Amino acid sequence: MVSIIQIVKLKVLLFVIALLSSSSAAVLVSLDTNENRQELEALLKWKDSLDKSSSAILSSWDLSPINATSPCDSLDLSNNSLYGTIPPHISNVSKLSYLDLSANNLNGFIPESIGNLANLNILYLNINQLSGSIPLTIGNLTKLTGLHLSLNHLSGHIPKEVGRMASLTDLKLPMNNLSGQLPAEISNLTSMKILLMGNNRLSGNLPDRICLGGLLERLSVHTNHFVGLIPKDLKNCSRLFRVRFEGNQLIGNVSEDFGIYPNLNYIDLSYNKFVGELSRNWGFSYYLTSFKISNNKIAGSIPPELAKATNLQILDLSSNQLVGRIPKELGGLALLFNLELNDNQLSGSVPTELGFLSDLAQLNLAENRLSGSVPAQLGQCSKLLYLNLSKNTLTEKIPFQIGSLHYLQNLDLSLNFLTGELPAELGFLTSLETLNLSHNQLSGYIPITFDEMSSLTTVDVSYNMLAGPLPSIRAFRNAPAKALEHNQGLCGNTNTIGTCSSMIRKSKAKYRKKVLISIIVPILGTLILLFIIAGILFTRSREARNMIEPREEEMANCFAIWGFDGKLMHESLIQATEDFNSKYCIGRGGSGSVYIAKLPTGQVFAVKKLHELDDDEVANMKSFSNEINALTEVKHRNIVKLYGFCSHAKYSFLVYEYLEGGSLAKLLKNEERARDLDWNKRIQVVKGVANALTYMHHECFPPVIHRDISSNNILLDSEYEARVSDFGTARILNPDSSKLTSFAGTFGYSAPELAYRMEANEKCDVYSFGVLTLELIMGKHPEDLLLSLLLPTSITIHRIPLKNLLDNRLPFPVDQVAEEVVFMVKLAFSCLQTSPQSRPTMQQVSQKLSAQKPHLLDPLDIIKLENVL
Repeated sequence: MVSIIQIVKLKVLLFVIALLSSSSAAVLVSLDTNENRQELEALLKWKDSLDKSSSAILSSWDLSPINATSPCDSLDLSNNSLYGTIPPHISNVSKLSYLDLSANNLNGFIPESIGNLANLNILYLNINQLSGSIPLTIGNLTKLTGLHLSLNHLSGHIPKEVGRMASLTDLKLPMNNLSGQLPAEISNLTSMKILLMGNNRLSGNLPDRICLGGLLERLSVHTNHFVGLIPKDLKNCSRLFRVRFEGNQLIGNVSEDFGIYPNLNYIDLSYNKFVGELSRNWGFSYYLTSFKISNNKIAGSIPPELAKATNLQILDLSSNQLVGRIPKELGGLALLFNLELNDNQLSGSVPTELGFLSDLAQLNLAENRLSGSVPAQLGQCSKLLYLNLSKNTLTEKIPFQIGSLHYLQNLDLSLNFLTGELPAELGFLTSLETLNLSHNQLSGYIPITFDEMSSLTTVDVSYNMLAGPLPSIRAFRNAPAKALEHNQGLCGNTNTIGTCSSMIRKSKAKYRKKVLISIIVPILGTLILLFIIAGILFTRSREARNMIEPREEEMANCFAIWGFDGKLMHESLIQATEDFNSKYCIGRGGSGSVYIAKLPTGQVFAVKKLHELDDDEVANMKSFSNEINALTEVKHRNIVKLYGFCSHAKYSFLVYEYLEGGSLAKLLKNEERARDLDWNKRIQVVKGVANALTYMHHECFPPVIHRDISSNNILLDSEYEARVSDFGTARILNPDSSKLTSFAGTFGYSAPELAYRMEANEKCDVYSFGVLTLELIMGKHPEDLLLSLLLPTSITIHRIPLKNLLDNRLPFPVDQVAEEVVFMVKLAFSCLQTSPQSRPTMQQVSQKLSAQKPHLLDPLDIIKLENVL
């Protein structure tokens, strides 16, 4: 466990203050008295019992009369790598009022003698490896206001002696193995504001009175085995801010047992046995952001007044017995991004007003009795990722506007009565991964635009009246027979369905004629123009080649993209670099070295000469080809500009614009230059990279993924404007290409699915962007932080103050800059989700970066990492 020191930034806050008067002055405790000396000796004895690595942390503790620190009143050793047991003789420090040993690796039992610390106000032992039961002597700590024991391995009952701690306002016990019934004596804690007991094995009934003092703000008993009614006094507990009851077997009538909570921000009552109807009083919780009550037995209709809670972001009423219409008023919840009403008995049509929900990412209305058509207005929900309207009685055609949902990943319209032909616009859903249109009455041919659905992996069109050839993409080629069965003549070159006859092809050609005219003719015109341009360029390049004198009978193939003469470019660059002399080398990478070339005309270029790798010539030329193909497809102010290239039997090189600022990696390693890259400039770098990736992923067709976003591949100009470079591993996502690939990228930046499963997609770049953003925030690669998040003890880093991550070479950010920095950290962690589906798209990232940032609720210097994860 010593290696944790290398993973978590060490923070030891050791200070002793004896408040001898009401004055704000802090006076150090004298070490001359026997009492104080004995207390210090007790702590020093503990220090000596620790491992050398842990003991070294406390090297400032000694008995020297000139020593200025004494741990006899307030002791904070949180967020370190201490391990071993808590010594019984810690009770000798009788004056101790504040003891925080949280976020370490301490094990063993909580000593019984801890009950002798009668002056304790705060006791934080959370986020350790402590086991055994909570000692009964804990009840002796009658002055205690805060007790945190969460995230340990504690077992046994919660002792009834806790009820004697009348001053307790904050009790946190979640994520242990506590069992048994909750002691009724907990109702005696009338000063309680925070009571958290989730994720244990507690059982029995909750006490009738849990909010006796009326001060309770946070109550969490989720994921236990509680039964019976909720506490009676909860109805009048008006200060409630966050409530979690989910994952128990509680009963009660939600119409009667809950009141009006004007401060409520979050409530989850899911997976219980609640009955009754939803009260319109929930609409008076104006600050409510998340309301979850799924998997109960709630009946009645959805009250339209619920839409008065205008801050709602998550509304989950699924798996109940709700009836009636979906209130059109829900379309006024502008911040809603998750709406789940599935598995109820809702009827009527899908409100067209849902199209106003511009932030909606997930809409699930499946397994109801909804009728009418699929609203075309849903095509306005531009951020929608998941749309499920299956198992209803919807009729008419699928609206072509659904094809506007460019980020949609899952579309399920199965088990309805949809008719007509499939709209060609569905083929524009290039991000779609799962498509289920089965068990409808759809007819006609599958549009040829479906050939462009490059991300599609799972498809089911069974039990329809479809005919004709299948799209030539992997999802249809690999579809099982049951996903295609019971249609009227689907055919294709697959193992599960017959080949198409010439008659079917002829019919399909006739069917597609109208579509071809509207789609192919403009494309054909563009191709003709491109052929003309390519012919001109080819002629010029051949003439330029013919003018180059062979060197040792080896021919060079030089081609200028932006209008430079190939022969002149080649000769000038060779002279400017003295045949690639090392003194002109300004950087080296895995595939090549970069040289600066200053021409007599005053022009300056960066020339990347590929390494001569005899044993990997194919891979090297593939990198060369990738770079050319990618950079001839992309043109953006935040992407490095390619001027030309030369393929020679002796060497190959590419010619780029020269950027004075060099690579971001080198800049961050230079103390002086790193200080010049202040917070505003770093924010602009992040935005520039985000804009480049957004362009590549969402504005290029086919999309281009970089696969190697790192600080080495971000170049800066003289104004610190960012340019994404090094497209040697880039990949153009052709519609029919597999996402399986060989590994390409830089370890430490690569997404898990790319590094371990060799899957390349746009979300790989999103992950790398998150790493890069943290690197800019921290001023160094976040290797230790990322590693600690993957370890079983990763929870120990959550208590680290966010300010500890900031690059200390820069002034502490304040005001609007602080808001931007905190927002960037949050955004970075959202990009680092293990599951690619959980990460935002780069377009969403860019939109968020350009939007106005929320004001900080707390000062930056007190925000902890857990607040942004």
